[in-house]
Parts: sequence; C-alpha cells; structure tokens
Amino acid sequence: MNSTRVTVWNEFRHEREDEASKECYPDGIHTIVASALEEQGFDVGTATLDEPEHGLTEEVLAETDVLMWWGHIAHDEVADEIVERVQQRVLDGMGLIVLHSGHFSKIFKQLMGTTCDLKWREDGERERLWVVDSGHPIADGIDEQVIVPNAEMYGEQFDIPAPDELVFVSWFEGGEVFRSGCCYRRGSGRVFYFRPGHETYPIYRQPEIRKILGNAVEWAAPDEASRPSFGNVPEPPETH
Repeated sequence: MNSTRVTVWNEFRHEREDEASKECYPDGIHTIVASALEEQGFDVGTATLDEPEHGLTEEVLAETDVLMWWGHIAHDEVADEIVERVQQRVLDGMGLIVLHSGHFSKIFKQLMGTTCDLKWREDGERERLWVVDSGHPIADGIDEQVIVPNAEMYGEQFDIPAPDELVFVSWFEGGEVFRSGCCYRRGSGRVFYFRPGHETYPIYRQPEIRKILGNAVEWAAPDEASRPSFGNVPEPPETH
C-alpha cells in the first residue's frame, strides 16, 4: 500500500436529496472517488459536511497528506474556522485537490484570491479533455485526449490566477474551451484544480479519470525534503 494518506471530502447533499444524483452515486461521490484511490494503493479516508467539524478535525487533517474536495450547493455552510484550518495545513505542506464545482468553495477562493467564477451550461455535452503538458506527472499514462460522453460545460473566462502549470484543457460541443487541470503552489503545499465531474454523470467511474485522480494525489503529496526552514539564523552556514 502507498503510504500517502488521502482524505476525500464531500458535501454529500445531492446524493441524499436528488434522485438523479442518488441513482448515479447511491453511496456518495466520496465513496466512488475513494475507491479509485484505494484501487491505486492509497490509504484513504472520507469526511462529509454534516459530520462534526465537517469531518475535518485537527487530528484528521494532521494525518492527511492530500485532501480531495468536492462541493456544490452548500459552500456557504462550511465554517470559516474549518476553512482557515485547511488553508493553514496547505501552507504547511498538505496537498489539496479541488474537483469540479469545488471551484466555488471557500477554501479554493481563499487560496486563489479571486472570485473563481466561470461560465456554465448543463446540457450533457461531449467533452474532449486535451492533455497540453504530456510530460507532467498528472498526465502520466493518459492518452492525448480523454472523451467524456456527457458533461456539464464550464467555459472561459475562468477567474483564477494564471496556473503555475496547466495540464489539461477542455473543449465542449458548444465550442467553449476551459482550463481544466490547473496546478498551483501555496506555501509548502500543492493545489490542483480538476474540472471533470458532476453529480448526475458517472464521470468518476471512467478509468482515465480515476487514473488522473491517482496521479494528482502522487503529485500533490508533500515532499518533506523540499520544505523550507524559517526563522532567525544566528550564524551563517559554513561555506567551503
């Protein structure tokens, strides 16, 4: 088993309140995403909005190497205290992977410093997810494009800072394009935004998407060797 510890966080509202979502993900999106990561050997736990402290206690986050976040209809219900807690863990080195409509989550907007707004249309259009950085670790083992048969369209402008690295760009039947795989570094932590996914389309069951999620965890996992040190330095280092 991979020693990287992942927590998959989900509102878990659509799947309990909406019949189409319940049919697609009867046990919650978080369980399907967690299963994709477990199949790839990661140590995976889950947390949901309605648990005490949203399931993201200090103890849980302290044991989490990478946090995966899915939210949509209840962004405002996430307590600011928990957002601050997650942000600090990212700055300290925890990886964060934000999925689909999580672009509008408090934590992503706080880390980006922008509105993170975009255009959207829900018509079940075909999506072509193009790899634009084939050498990036998150694209490892992925063909030059992934076809998503039915998807919600997200279109530019996408109000985010320019990504440090752009791995995927989507094209939709209506002609729109979208930056769908965006990498950032915040403090000692790595952040990846990944667009594909929806509560009523079985996108998280696609093998290629599941492979990308695992690659993203590998990329976002903290590297202790690269963490900087801070504070007073009483003596300069010896030089030779």
